[in-house]
Amino acid sequence: MAQRTNTAHPDTPRGLILDFAGVLTADPRPVHRAWCESEGLLAEAWRATLNDNPEGRRLYTALEIGQIGQAEWNEGTAALLGTHIAPENLMGRAWAKVPPARRMAALARAAKAVGYRLALLSNSFGLEPFNPYEQAGIWDLFDVHVVSEVVGLAKPDPAIYQLTLDRLDLPGSSCVFVDDHPVNLPPAEALGITTVLATTEGETVDELERLLGVSAVLPV
Repeated sequence: MAQRTNTAHPDTPRGLILDFAGVLTADPRPVHRAWCESEGLLAEAWRATLNDNPEGRRLYTALEIGQIGQAEWNEGTAALLGTHIAPENLMGRAWAKVPPARRMAALARAAKAVGYRLALLSNSFGLEPFNPYEQAGIWDLFDVHVVSEVVGLAKPDPAIYQLTLDRLDLPGSSCVFVDDHPVNLPPAEALGITTVLATTEGETVDELERLLGVSAVLPV
């Protein structure tokens, strides 16, 4: 089940802070593997290039904090993936079939309906030409948007969590934060935020329903 890593119950929770990829979307990794194979690459080429290749890591880090744009990232990363990989809308092509997490979005809507303030706290992977938030249809759910590319900070930098609280105008003790990367949770906990480590969508939503006292109801 989803793991609540900070077990202190928040003081009258009034803020819900959600990561994007892997929380408001399905796990993208199977889609990325299938995309790699469709492009004539090894199934793990996307992950390996972004995480294990030093130049791939440098490019992605620069993209996250807005030092380069998505179009420049597309050019540089396509070259690392292989000479036969076209750079045009590379990020969009790889992410095109990642489905939104519909039950998580329903949970967010239910929380908002009973008075929670909602914040999107996302390490960006670019906004143009491919906007992942627009594709997932979740942007308008949120009262506050803290996107790393826009603010020039990225998780797990403690400053980005404080910025999120400032924009919510709430103390950490009144907020719950959900992320699928364990490394991103301790800085939030240091600010008194209750954290939930996202696992499967079903388990994570079940945990949030218990924690927040709301029910996720999918639209008919």
